Amino acid sequence: MDKPLVMVSSWPPRACGIATFAEEVVEHGLKPNIPNLQLHVISHKDGKPQNRELVHPILDTSQKCWWESIADKVREIKPYVVHLQHEYGLYDDGNGALPLNTGFLHLMTTLRREGYPTIVETHTVHERPNQRELDFLRELIDYTTILILKEPFLRDRLEWEFNLQDDTMPTNIGVIRHGAVEGYANRFNRNQVLDELGLEDLKGRSIVELIGWIQKNKRWDLVLKRWEDILSSIEEQGGKKDEWVLLAAGDLRDPKGHRKAHDEYMALLKPLEERGLARFYRFIPRNSEYYEVMSIADLVILPSVDETQSGTLARIIALNKPYVTFNLEGLGLQTVESGGGLLATDRENLIDRIADLAANPKLRRDCSRRQANYLRTRVGWKSVVGRLYREAYQTARESVDNHKKVRILEGHPLYAGHF
Repeated sequence: MDKPLVMVSSWPPRACGIATFAEEVVEHGLKPNIPNLQLHVISHKDGKPQNRELVHPILDTSQKCWWESIADKVREIKPYVVHLQHEYGLYDDGNGALPLNTGFLHLMTTLRREGYPTIVETHTVHERPNQRELDFLRELIDYTTILILKEPFLRDRLEWEFNLQDDTMPTNIGVIRHGAVEGYANRFNRNQVLDELGLEDLKGRSIVELIGWIQKNKRWDLVLKRWEDILSSIEEQGGKKDEWVLLAAGDLRDPKGHRKAHDEYMALLKPLEERGLARFYRFIPRNSEYYEVMSIADLVILPSVDETQSGTLARIIALNKPYVTFNLEGLGLQTVESGGGLLATDRENLIDRIADLAANPKLRRDCSRRQANYLRTRVGWKSVVGRLYREAYQTARESVDNHKKVRILEGHPLYAGHF
């Protein structure tokens, strides 16, 4: 790549899942696969350089025609390709004056008109999009060189929706899954981590974890309210309930939107802590500490009710941890694909699935082994996902240079989401 890469995204220190994702894309996916990477990040005003990146914190959607400053910076940099992370909230002006990311579409039309190859990586495409979302996606697909979805089933779902409207499925849609870091599964010494975290009293006990940003959609209450029932179910299945402890670990992400849920979870947790059945560990779920805290778990519970993708799941996979989650969109798909966890369909059989894993050490080992294989062949940042980004950049650049439409068809790595 003989020109710089521009990424448009939120960026740390913002407490935002997309900011963390973008940072990991760069560190674990792009740098190992693109020698001498020249990276410019155009971020919101709170973005700051983390390593060697040039961060331009100029994205301010409260300003009229905010997209013009972004286009000006792209013109100044003259990039090889512009890679835009998209989630509706990142480009909302906050008062409804520009509904459903009209400003983002203005930016895309400007970049297209001026001949810059663009890749838009969409983080919020639902299995059943509403009509406004479909209309937005239709325009976005027309304006970008390549649209990236996070799961293959989402492309199939879009094709179904387009067919219902007598519309032809575009060929510039690819799939790149959320990556997971390789080489972390055996990096941490459990007892040493427990000492470092001040959790020495948990040595010798088996740990079930709830971990990540504390938000109302993460539904920790579904486990906290039933933890004693779960312990009884473990015993009924032949396990030893006294050896298990629940560790809830994370921090409040957005006080304005999630304070009520946080306070509810803490109120449920307190009596369990007093009886020695659970512990709480507060930390910012980012960077190496996220992996450290998760590394001490024997199994992880991810009771999210509306996530199509999850950075928490990526870390579970990186550490080869057996887990339980709900059968929901991307969470369900990756669980079936990897064989690394168990799926619950409702809050009642969530208890059974957790007990199934806790009472069966062989099942946990089998899940971990399958996780390792899935990491190696499908979602490793360096070995798979980073190479797919490089493929996408080259494909987009060649398309613009040769004035040809992108054709990502069956058999193409970006169609399958793996090589």
